[in-house]
Amino acid sequence: MFRIGIISDTHGLLRPAAERALAGVDHIIHGGDIGSPDIIPALRRIAPVTAIRGNVDVGDWATDYPSTALVELAGRTFHVLHDLKTLRFDALARRVDIVISGHSHIPKIETIDGVLYLNPGSAGRRRFKLPITLATLDVTAQGLRSELHDLGAD
Repeated sequence: MFRIGIISDTHGLLRPAAERALAGVDHIIHGGDIGSPDIIPALRRIAPVTAIRGNVDVGDWATDYPSTALVELAGRTFHVLHDLKTLRFDALARRVDIVISGHSHIPKIETIDGVLYLNPGSAGRRRFKLPITLATLDVTAQGLRSELHDLGAD
């Protein structure tokens, strides 16, 4: 089994509950709106990180992160972008297995035409009445198993 932690929209806040939920993962994907140059180094103390920038990621530090990423982990191909509404290709035709997004702050796991679309929600400051969440994704010989984790309020 290969476990991936998926987090987004931290907006400069890495909650202790998020760090606990990510403990033991093999890799972390951050779906943008990092919010502070300190977040990714803190996540790297847990596991290797693939991160993209979101619409709030401005300034010199944010130029270190691309707006999208294509990464292969555990034999699966991930396309990472911040806002799913900006996806401009057919994921199935591109042989992408998983599309990771953020931006909406609304956690969602959905499979369409064999492609897993996963938005871990927001792990940063609460917005409106939306939950504070992140996700894990287990890649096993039997397939993919994804789970949302409610972080509550520390």
